[in-house]
Amino acid sequence: MPVLPITREALAIDGGTPVRKTLLPYGRQSIAEDDIQAVVDVLRSDWLTTGPKVAEFEEAFAARVGAKHAVSFSSGTAALHGAAFAAGLKPGDEAITTPMTFAATANCVLYQGATPIFADVSAGTLNLDPDQVGARITPRTRAVLPVDYAGHPADLDEIKKVAEKHSLIVIEDASHALGAEYKGRRTGSLADMTVFSFHPVKHLATGEGGMVTTDRADYAETLKRFRNHGISSDARQRQSAGQWHYEMVFLGFNYRLTDIACALGLSQMKKLDENLSRRREIAARYTAAFGGLEAVTVPAVRSDVNPAWHLYPIRLNLGKLTADRGKMFRALRAENIGVNVHYIPVHLHPYYRDHLGHRAGECPIAEDAYERLISLPMFHGMADRDVEDVIAAVKKVTLAFAL
Repeated sequence: MPVLPITREALAIDGGTPVRKTLLPYGRQSIAEDDIQAVVDVLRSDWLTTGPKVAEFEEAFAARVGAKHAVSFSSGTAALHGAAFAAGLKPGDEAITTPMTFAATANCVLYQGATPIFADVSAGTLNLDPDQVGARITPRTRAVLPVDYAGHPADLDEIKKVAEKHSLIVIEDASHALGAEYKGRRTGSLADMTVFSFHPVKHLATGEGGMVTTDRADYAETLKRFRNHGISSDARQRQSAGQWHYEMVFLGFNYRLTDIACALGLSQMKKLDENLSRRREIAARYTAAFGGLEAVTVPAVRSDVNPAWHLYPIRLNLGKLTADRGKMFRALRAENIGVNVHYIPVHLHPYYRDHLGHRAGECPIAEDAYERLISLPMFHGMADRDVEDVIAAVKKVTLAFAL
């Protein structure tokens, strides 16, 4: 029998009909009426900031992740800065981290006057490679900052072994990984300090916001003071005690999270299990749909983890395509699929190249991955039809550029 030709549908970028009429973003918040009411209740209360909702949110969050303490911050970046300060990073120190992250992970080291050292990632998960961490340690190293890339927990046991051997502090950047599990334990209970983000595209949204969890009371106390100008008490504590006196014990920042945001966070926490379940369902559908495409590599998942799926990053096998990542990106956008790229390796940003002397070739696995990465839409508010549109668009564009 004659072989029938493969039918390739005209791409929207070439004038064809797009898969969707409107753009599907890569991520967005989901806000319901009960979330709005929680915020309204606080707006009608006596406290808009440094009030009772802050402690309530912190206590609920700590219980959720299995940590003894949780300290809220105005953003995930502020939370990272607080953790770097509590870890004692200072000029002359070094901290090892991954290039496959948002710039804030490394920037928090710079905020303390210390030097971020980049170690390469593992080829499968794109998480920090423990062996590469070990190879980067010097007498100046004080901390390691692994990132749970895309919501897949880093290899924390191996990283902690390296850290313990050299008396290093582990600050886990779990901004992608609220609700993830590592060997049966929840992210947030595993490192010396763990940092979370509540940006709108995350699993739990407070507008902006962050949290540091820890089992150490001394870290928690330092974090609380650091977010409050370095002052030893807050306004509510002074009002409760009926006194006005306060003292600034070190140079801190105004990194407080408001009661308004904490009320929203408490309301969102009630839906976290449902949100995680939906993200995992979407990821499973993507993996099943793309697993057989030669031009696409789906995210790797280790057997001992349960990812939270903040992102779903595919990698293009460019040797199987006539287009590079840029053209594939533009073609998917033309189909109204709001793809994104996570991330430009931090050491390749102009600031790190021009001011700190970093160059291409330092982290070859991360750099190769970057050239092939595309993040597909992933958020718990996606409808089944949205998921089907993403699958259809990826297959349509991949087929059009297949060799």
